[in-house]
Amino acid sequence: MSTLTFQGAVKEVTGSRYLIEVEGDDRTYRILLECGLHQGGRQADTDNAVPFGALAKQLDAVVISHGHLDHAGLLPKLVREGYDGPIHCTRGTRDLLDIMLEDAAFIMAKDVEWENKWRKRHGRPLVEPLYELEDVERTLKLCSSHGYGQPITLPGGVSLTYHDAGHILGSGIVELSVPSGGQTKRLVFSGDLGNPSSVLMKEPAKLYDADLVLMESTYGDRDHRPLDETLEEFAQVLEEAHASGGNVLIPAFAVGRTQEILYHLSVLYHEGRLRQQMVFLDSPMAIKVTELYHRARKSLDADDLKVLNIAASGDTSRYLPILRMTRTVEESMAINRIHGGAIIIAGAGMCTGGRIVHHFRYNLEKSNTRLVIVGFQAAGTLGRQLVDGAERVRVLGQDLAVKAKVHTIGGFSAHAGQSQLIGWAGAFRDKPRFYLVHGEPGAQEVLQSALAESGIEAEIPAFDDRIEL
Repeated sequence: MSTLTFQGAVKEVTGSRYLIEVEGDDRTYRILLECGLHQGGRQADTDNAVPFGALAKQLDAVVISHGHLDHAGLLPKLVREGYDGPIHCTRGTRDLLDIMLEDAAFIMAKDVEWENKWRKRHGRPLVEPLYELEDVERTLKLCSSHGYGQPITLPGGVSLTYHDAGHILGSGIVELSVPSGGQTKRLVFSGDLGNPSSVLMKEPAKLYDADLVLMESTYGDRDHRPLDETLEEFAQVLEEAHASGGNVLIPAFAVGRTQEILYHLSVLYHEGRLRQQMVFLDSPMAIKVTELYHRARKSLDADDLKVLNIAASGDTSRYLPILRMTRTVEESMAINRIHGGAIIIAGAGMCTGGRIVHHFRYNLEKSNTRLVIVGFQAAGTLGRQLVDGAERVRVLGQDLAVKAKVHTIGGFSAHAGQSQLIGWAGAFRDKPRFYLVHGEPGAQEVLQSALAESGIEAEIPAFDDRIEL
């Protein structure tokens, strides 16, 4: 019998990894589904540092659902430790990995440099990064990209097909047909399912046949607010910020969320409702991704783009004329001389680093600052502390009083909410086995109960659980 072992993103949101072992006539074939980075707190750093061990050289193939680091961020570490086989992904994911993995390696190098300075001063042993740029380059050479709906043959007689997950550019629902005990078993992994209300992405594909389904549960305990209410709240926050004379800080994930926020700012601008005269995209990675989305416009939702094209008379440079993309450190530092009237979009999305924390130093202690949280904040992150109402936070070695007004606007989520997850799950015929992954325990338990009310039984696996397909 073929088996699946849960090696990550179980009872947590990040660190996606599942090992599929297929019994062949002469040997066992091993396929790794996802190779994600753990994010949030010291435990995440500890988990990321654990070696792959013998697995790195035993694997026959790797399959990635999409380009977010919690799904693909450990790929270069796997390659560094000896993996040299194919890495399967969609074309959009391959383009994103080029940007994201290079950025991750750069940030790691900087973090290790600072860490080792401290260790030298205190006589501690030096540390190495999880991977370096040369590991990223080798990883990208192993990537094999595919379109949606095109079956791909993997080792061990396994067949792989991607379907549009509607989450970010290139995001895929993974469908695997796996030989097991003389039969073919169909395993479907949702990846991250998109929110149909979100702009730019198409709706997640619905599948109808499976024997086993791994489904994400990030927002399994709630539905998102309707988009029109969310946009009205967003516009109101921007209006208040303008009236108070302060800046607006938006910690944004470079992929997906940033492009969605820019879209809505563009619509508000053309409706005459954006009072601010300066919008800064202060993230080199987010700038590269935004340019990639621009080049990949044919993959995006045509109806959403039509709104902007009509408003801008077909001139893409007029989507948001007040947008300034700040690529250099000097340009970023110059923003801190602006004491009001600016919207500053910067990574990292969970405020774990990046340029947003530098803007915190200059803006978080001002009562006229508006901090707008537009994405999920994992436990243990600075973003989560702010969402939970922390009155003081530690930023870049400084203790800062949080005087800024913090707004959490969840309706922008690029993840499916509870009702959408149940609807997606309900499309499957013949009651496949469901396992909930990518969710915190509370959210998973609520979703498990809600699914049961709809006649769908789902299990919540633990780390290292092993099941037969």
